[in-house]
Amino acid sequence: MKYKKWTLDQKLEILSSGEEIGIAEACRKYSLSTGAFYSWRKKFEHKGEAGLKVTYDTKSKELKEAEEENRVLR
Repeated sequence: MKYKKWTLDQKLEILSSGEEIGIAEACRKYSLSTGAFYSWRKKFEHKGEAGLKVTYDTKSKELKEAEEENRVLR
């Protein structure tokens, strides 16, 4: 199964849905593991929306692209 990257808005929607219809049902609806749901909820409780923000390491992406370019050039 492919890894899904969730946006902040999607995470907030899933968390609120979990409170409304139940955690198990929300996880089934969005095809999310309960472990991920509880992890998001814990981060949200401790840090608020800042805990759920998506942070991508752009340097690692650039590094991977450079390594791929070097591999092709060899």
